[in-house]
Amino acid sequence: MSLDTPLDLLKLNLDEKVYVKLRGARELIGTLQAFDSHCNIVLSDAVETIYELTDGDLKSTERSSEMIFVRGDSVTLITSPGDDE
Repeated sequence: MSLDTPLDLLKLNLDEKVYVKLRGARELIGTLQAFDSHCNIVLSDAVETIYELTDGDLKSTERSSEMIFVRGDSVTLITSPGDDE
């Protein structure tokens, strides 16, 4: 498969686990089910982590979703998760 556009790289990750960094100190890890040219994505078995700085302490909250739609304008990075994920 040739990689002519950046979205071609996402095609290689369909049905694979991906790490998605979002605006607003949020991140997701889940299985990439679908995407479009606006980088809207659908993830299954997703875990969202939200980071908050409160009184100098960094706190994180996690929540799971069986299926989640992510609007493309909030996506800043999509990559394979690290080895520790």
